[in-house]
Amino acid sequence: MAKDKTQYTCSECGGTSPKWLGKCPSCNAWNTLVEGAVESGGPVKNRYAGMAALAPSAEVATLSDIEAAEVPRTPTGQEELDRVLGGGIVEGGVVLIGGDPGIGKSTLLLQAMDGLQRSGLNTLYVTGEESGAQVALRSRRLGLDKSQVQVLAETQLEKVLATVDKLQPAVVVMDSIQTVYSEQLTSAPGSVAQVRECAAHLTRMAKATGTAVVLVGHVTKEGALAGPRVLEHMVDTVLYFEGDTHSTYRLVRAIKNRFGAVNEIGVFAMTEKGLKGVSNPSAIFLSQHAEPVPGSCVLVTLEGTRPMLVEIQALVDSGGPSPRRLSVGLERDRLAMLLAVLHRHAGVACMDQDVFVNAVGGVRISEPAADLAVMLSIQSSLRGKPLPAGFVAFGEVGLAGEVRPAPRGQERLKEAAKLGFSVAVIPKANAPKKPIEGLTVHAVERVDEAISLVRALS
Repeated sequence: MAKDKTQYTCSECGGTSPKWLGKCPSCNAWNTLVEGAVESGGPVKNRYAGMAALAPSAEVATLSDIEAAEVPRTPTGQEELDRVLGGGIVEGGVVLIGGDPGIGKSTLLLQAMDGLQRSGLNTLYVTGEESGAQVALRSRRLGLDKSQVQVLAETQLEKVLATVDKLQPAVVVMDSIQTVYSEQLTSAPGSVAQVRECAAHLTRMAKATGTAVVLVGHVTKEGALAGPRVLEHMVDTVLYFEGDTHSTYRLVRAIKNRFGAVNEIGVFAMTEKGLKGVSNPSAIFLSQHAEPVPGSCVLVTLEGTRPMLVEIQALVDSGGPSPRRLSVGLERDRLAMLLAVLHRHAGVACMDQDVFVNAVGGVRISEPAADLAVMLSIQSSLRGKPLPAGFVAFGEVGLAGEVRPAPRGQERLKEAAKLGFSVAVIPKANAPKKPIEGLTVHAVERVDEAISLVRALS
């Protein structure tokens, strides 16, 4: 028997190579080539012939003549999930959701499918990882009594597409895309070729029939979605589940959304009855102190369209010959830069100190508006004096020591005032034109000005 020919496919760009290379010749990514079998040229060459009718040719039209209509959205019954999706499920939209094992992807989608079914939509839950009995057991555990969601335990793509064509559901969940395989290909399920092929067929089916498709994706040990990166380009919405499996709270973050705001965040609490949305997420990211403690500063961050209060904690301790810099929930490189700015422009030296910074609640903060709060918490811990009670701060800090404005500053201040905070240090460009009731606003232009102000207040 002749040996099957193999080729190496890049998991990032999908480029191929006849032999293994450390660096992909197409996209120059390192260690991304995965071995797979060479597909035969006969049936594979024309495997899209049957799908040609799904994409009829359209006439060329001028952009101004095309009617721009708002895409209708169907709520799932989960308010936090609807927020991340941009209002709900879109007809013909394809959603990709990824996250660590056991974080709650299948639980959330089963709850959402039950909500859509009860609202009158025909739904289909396709599982390739569990049996129908296991899915039924989970629904009983979640309290979904007499759920009418249709379940199909199948991994072959052609059978799934035939079932969808027969039942004509409004929403289909594919759990997960890494378990599905097409008989047109000889490679194993979960390989780059299979994932790309199955996702392409499901996307074409969604666009042609108007069926909304939700794909569940596995993640690698680095936290990125497993399979080719082109998978994220094909779909309309990409969601990531975040949070510690040992914690009660879960975060769903939108990385890409063609029908809503990017970087929107939804907060859930894991209970015995499944995932419940948290309407006021600021409460879980704030520690309850009997009195103000050194090294603690509350930041008003912006997650998508939602202002949210997060406590930033800093601990400055005497270090040895090689001081440590550690941050949880914040970028470590940015922490090193802020310490240099703090030394150069504010005269606060930490070069012989261990500096630890933590964002409470397991949230990851990527926006630069957290700079000022981080610096003030470090300065507070170094002096051993707490910041005033009811104190919040936000603002980006530049290398020249200037404090730059943050987007949507007025909404941040209103959110802080609503939750009872009374003192705010913000960039001068974000200073409100009208006073905000119950909130004293101090606008600063430079880091040294902010440090001097905080010393006077505390």
